[in-house]
Amino acid sequence: MHKASVWVSLVVGLVLGFVGGRSFAPAPAKVAEAPRTPSAAAAAPTAARQRPPISPVVYKVPVDGSLIQGSESALVTLVEFSDYECPFCSRGHGTVKQLQQRYGDKLRLVMKHHPLDRHPRARPSAIAALAAGEQGRFWEYHDVIFANPRAQQEEDLERYAKQLGLDVERWKKDRMDPKHAERVRRDETLAIQVGATGTPAFFINGRFINGAQPVEVFTGVVDEELAKAEALVKGGVPRAEVYARTIERGVDRPPAPPAPEEAPRQQVEVGKAPSRGPANAPVTLVAWSDFECPFCSRAVPTLKTLEKEYEGKLRVAFKHQPLPNHPNAKLAAAASLAAHEQGKFWEFHDLLFANQRQLERPALEGYAKQLGLDVARFNKALDSGKFDAVIAEDSREGTRVGAGGTPTFFINGRPILGAVPVDQFRRVIDEELKKAGVATR
Repeated sequence: MHKASVWVSLVVGLVLGFVGGRSFAPAPAKVAEAPRTPSAAAAAPTAARQRPPISPVVYKVPVDGSLIQGSESALVTLVEFSDYECPFCSRGHGTVKQLQQRYGDKLRLVMKHHPLDRHPRARPSAIAALAAGEQGRFWEYHDVIFANPRAQQEEDLERYAKQLGLDVERWKKDRMDPKHAERVRRDETLAIQVGATGTPAFFINGRFINGAQPVEVFTGVVDEELAKAEALVKGGVPRAEVYARTIERGVDRPPAPPAPEEAPRQQVEVGKAPSRGPANAPVTLVAWSDFECPFCSRAVPTLKTLEKEYEGKLRVAFKHQPLPNHPNAKLAAAASLAAHEQGKFWEFHDLLFANQRQLERPALEGYAKQLGLDVARFNKALDSGKFDAVIAEDSREGTRVGAGGTPTFFINGRPILGAVPVDQFRRVIDEELKKAGVATR
């Protein structure tokens, strides 16, 4: 690939990531999320805060007993952190298949598991795949699960085991072996450590690629790393030692984010917005979000992590900013408020983000039933249109304080744009706690 082509791919990736059709985040999502006429002025402040889709930094990402496809002597190692229920991971799986076909024995794949909290079937599926690996069929099972992202219930997982000719009783027994759950836990810990907080995440000879980027982005990095690896081999490094030599001087975790210039604080009130945490908490985080925005869904596990770490010290509130390019977002927002009337906002919130491709009216009624709501009352509230004014007011307030895109967060009035790494939230929260004379964690 010509260097010019690689550069163009990088620029495209950055633009999609930073502008995102007023959805702020890196760009593993659909190209449709990008605006037709992006504004450079609008992109600039966001770009300063986002992690690029490709990192020049080399990370120490150990193979560490994970499942491997390819030769130990391959010059390029691709480590994938993935979630079987994640639609972007399914897209990334197709890209990996293209890379394997293109590079053959020059590339080896290492699979690590990172099931996200909002995907309840991802963890059982990961353990089922590892159990299939006990009979030498991990990769076949892996492919079948990715081919069936919406069919991962218990009966589905067992059916795949039968289709692949596994000893099903042995497979069931192996699923109960705690070593597989521990394997997944270790993978998750490593993912967070190296900054792979979302899925999919890839490391090519230690270099981070964030999200389901176009295949050209991957080939550009693989070609660069192949050239470096071939130089090492010519210098006398055995092929089987290239990966270890490449990452030995790498870093264990992302560098601390640079402190941006202090943005002006905004006067942000919680008001009647749904919230969790004590009303007198020293730190309040207000989120403006859109249930159909893929970048907003990425922030969900980040906020849950923060709520656990700062329990009793952090209050989280949710306000609505349904974007015009998301046709079901406003209806989903109204449905969440109808659930809020019955005390189930956050449960409904989680279901909406876990099912972003199913936000039509019948699906919303199904979620209400699933949560045990009074469905007749839910439908009456939704049909009344009474939440339109609340959503419109949230949107106007968001625009006034600078939350015109999603997701946008305010921590004691200090803005954070986009689904940024959790450490950026921690830094601001810790600063606010210190100002209040409260221990951080």
